[in-house]
Amino acid sequence: MSKKIVVIGGSAAGPKAAARARRLDQTAEIFMFQKCKELSMASCGFPYYVGGVFNDRNQLLAAPTGVTRDPTFFMNTKEIIAKVGYEVTKIDRKGKKVHWKEMETGKTGEQEYDKLIITTGSGAKIPPIPGKDLEGITTLVSIQDADFLRKIRDEKKIKKAIIIGGGLIGIETCEALELAGIEITIVELLPQILTFLDWEMAKLVENYLVKKGINVITNNGVAAFLGENGKLTGVKLQNGTELSCELAVVSIGVFPNSDIAKDAGLEIGPNRGIKINEFMQTSDPDIYAAGDCTEIPQLITGKTVHAPYGDLANLEGRVAGENVIKGNTAKFPGTIQTGICKIFDYTAGATGLSERNAKTLGYDVETVINASPDKPGFMGAKLLISKLVVDKKDQRLLGYQCLGPGDVSKQIALAAMALLGKLKVNDLANLDLPYAPPFSLAIDHFIAGAHIMQNKLSGQMTGISAEEVWKKVNSEGEKPFILDARGPDEFEQMRLGIGEVLIPLGKLRKQMGDLPKDKNKEIIAFCKISLRGYEASLILKANGYTNVKVMEGGIMAWPYKREK
Repeated sequence: MSKKIVVIGGSAAGPKAAARARRLDQTAEIFMFQKCKELSMASCGFPYYVGGVFNDRNQLLAAPTGVTRDPTFFMNTKEIIAKVGYEVTKIDRKGKKVHWKEMETGKTGEQEYDKLIITTGSGAKIPPIPGKDLEGITTLVSIQDADFLRKIRDEKKIKKAIIIGGGLIGIETCEALELAGIEITIVELLPQILTFLDWEMAKLVENYLVKKGINVITNNGVAAFLGENGKLTGVKLQNGTELSCELAVVSIGVFPNSDIAKDAGLEIGPNRGIKINEFMQTSDPDIYAAGDCTEIPQLITGKTVHAPYGDLANLEGRVAGENVIKGNTAKFPGTIQTGICKIFDYTAGATGLSERNAKTLGYDVETVINASPDKPGFMGAKLLISKLVVDKKDQRLLGYQCLGPGDVSKQIALAAMALLGKLKVNDLANLDLPYAPPFSLAIDHFIAGAHIMQNKLSGQMTGISAEEVWKKVNSEGEKPFILDARGPDEFEQMRLGIGEVLIPLGKLRKQMGDLPKDKNKEIIAFCKISLRGYEASLILKANGYTNVKVMEGGIMAWPYKREK
């Protein structure tokens, strides 16, 4: 007798689970129920469809071969019965069946199962703000949301939009709408956008957005939506400021759609996600769950987290699909929370723990900022700015952040593998990576970051962050001597304006008389990326100066306003 497999949900994890089950068992009866009309949507592609990167909506629903993944596709290629427009309303664990309702007709019915996979995804968080039902307020979670925003883009009637929330989806939506000629303001309640980054890294992204013409407001939230005749006309911020707009996109995060599992008596975790084990099995051995509706282990901290990422949903779905057929043979260990986003010609990504999170968890950490090119200048070098977070105790990598116009994705991928391999600084410093000038420097940016960390941990270099420098120059106490080791032309083109003194590196040995007489005076050296700043610090130490620091990342990683 063939197995009956039922999958609830048809976005990412569901179709992957169903397809994996079919590949392992050609005789099983497989049913997939999807509440909306579309299947297997590339939801991470929604902002790019809205922005006009591609115009064929079917590409959001297509297989790599270009064939649309609709019920006919699933039946013909995989013999999976995909029922779209059907909501599963109840799970009867005792009777081993699900109750369903056809959305269009209201017709109801039941479907028996031997094994059940729940992949109900996540829903958008909507704050209880007055006026939230006005026309012109949306999210970007469903394909219907994407259709709505794409229509706005194509009609070109909207002039101003507010993005509420500066996370991944908010930033990607910002770019999509700006490409349509809409004036964008991002409103973020927290002190920074992109909270997977540390503040000084997120500030660099914010500065780039402002340069691109985006208004960014942090440390403020929306208190009310304003409207006339049922239509949105603006928002009132918590500080009383009113901003006019005809569109507001709420992107303050998502929550697990776990109610149907909870109602069935399945165990729910502290983050509202369905609790599963390493086999993607719930508290009922015949029911599995995968994707955004679950919570999974964070491999560095050991705690469970809600990690709503499309790639993880597919990986989890594959494991669940295998295990409903073969028993618990496949495992999904968890996540290190790797993420990345495109921001116009800029990219920002991170993996593992930020410095802020690592310290909250009790780690004693060391960090470095590395600003350097992704490849040689003669091959069209582009800037990368990265941050390593390392456990001082055993020098193991805990987290990594990278941003800039260069090849950020490669750097984040390297760091993610290093984290999974539990590599230490000395391992990173001697990685055997592919090298040729079109692809990287002889010492790749990632390895260079490890070299800086080695210098810092060994005492060869004393680093200081731009944030610490800013505090020192704006404090009421004694100010440090700030040494700019660049050339005069560079100084004229761009400078910080914090009282720095220009002494080019090549002249430093001859101009020792221009330095403080007190050899214990704090001196902070820097240059464009602080390589020359580091060289300057070594010269100063060799000449008896005892309190010399290097501002990590140099001018390129400076998150504050510059004089030029």
